[in-house]
Amino acid sequence: MTTAPPGTGGPDDPGFGIYVHWPFCASKCPYCDFNSHVRHVAPDQARYVSAFGRELATAARRTPGRTVSSIFLGGGTPSLMEPATVGAILETIAKLWTVTADCEVTLEANPTSVEAERFRGFRAAGVNRVSLGVQALDDADLRSLGRTHSADEALRAVDVARRHFDRYSFDLIYARPGQTTAGWEAELRRAIAEAAEHLSLYQLTIEPGTMFEALHRAGKLAMPDDDMGRVLYDLTQAVCTEAGLPAYEISNHARPGAECRHNLIYWRSGDFVGAGPGAHGRLTLGNGRIATATEKHPETWLKRVEEQGSGIVSEEHLVQIENADEFLVMGLRLAEGIDLARYEALSGRPLDPERIAFLEGEGFVRRLPGGRLKVTPEGFPVLNAVVADLAQTG
Repeated sequence: MTTAPPGTGGPDDPGFGIYVHWPFCASKCPYCDFNSHVRHVAPDQARYVSAFGRELATAARRTPGRTVSSIFLGGGTPSLMEPATVGAILETIAKLWTVTADCEVTLEANPTSVEAERFRGFRAAGVNRVSLGVQALDDADLRSLGRTHSADEALRAVDVARRHFDRYSFDLIYARPGQTTAGWEAELRRAIAEAAEHLSLYQLTIEPGTMFEALHRAGKLAMPDDDMGRVLYDLTQAVCTEAGLPAYEISNHARPGAECRHNLIYWRSGDFVGAGPGAHGRLTLGNGRIATATEKHPETWLKRVEEQGSGIVSEEHLVQIENADEFLVMGLRLAEGIDLARYEALSGRPLDPERIAFLEGEGFVRRLPGGRLKVTPEGFPVLNAVVADLAQTG
């Protein structure tokens, strides 16, 4: 493996990442709108390894001289891959690009006992951080969320992760049907006791095309109202901050220095390759910045890569204002906020100072020394409205 010194990974140098999408799951969760697929016949992993290699090689030819600071194996359920499959993908990346000495290599995993047994193999393959899809620490809610593990099984998997990885994280979903503030606080405190450095905490939302959407439209799924959602959000912020895991992004909490570097590339508008079925990428090339998207259907993606060397079906050149808007939307999710000078360089115009002043007067944003703008804790619950207001050009 060719390695380079660590990159800064700071707001002005987000780094360069590789995202690899493994699209298969053992079952489809009713709330999930990700590109995930269930197959009753196990996919041919060797064939997929070969296809990933071809697609990554095509991407590498377009990005010569870039240094990889983060690799993320997402899905789907990447922990359904054999450790040898993961190892082969990581070896391919190391042959195609220079990789930093401290490259963050994350794998998403389901906390079933079978997959937990693979953690040793994943570590040996080169993974140095795992993200566990725990989702709840209540067995009844896990069943309603379509999860196939119990709370005890999830915590056993967390313990296995702790023994094999210095860095690990897990996800929880809150604002679930029937959830109380007391129940969520107890669950959250239990999670924090198990979390070494990082938690991703998402409010349950009804996504189009999911089973939960159909149930909600039929009146068979009662969601907490907006007021209750806000109470649960505020409770989440208070408990995590008290425990030393403040939000560095609207839904992600970490001890200082333990932030997910790969996701910071997204939120800081860095460049990343997207490989695999349904993967998205952002690349700065000689003719500007492009947004890429690959074929979503796994078998169609596989055939396309084998025939053409890439599964990309959409490649959009981002114009100046599109780059600026994406920077604004993503960057204001972060507690660190955005560099106003970078926004002006991307868009060709500054943000409207009167709009900033109005939002600052309302307590929703704050200007920082050095020319940065951040959303305040009071502004995060209405983040979409804040961003929409700032993005107006008239």
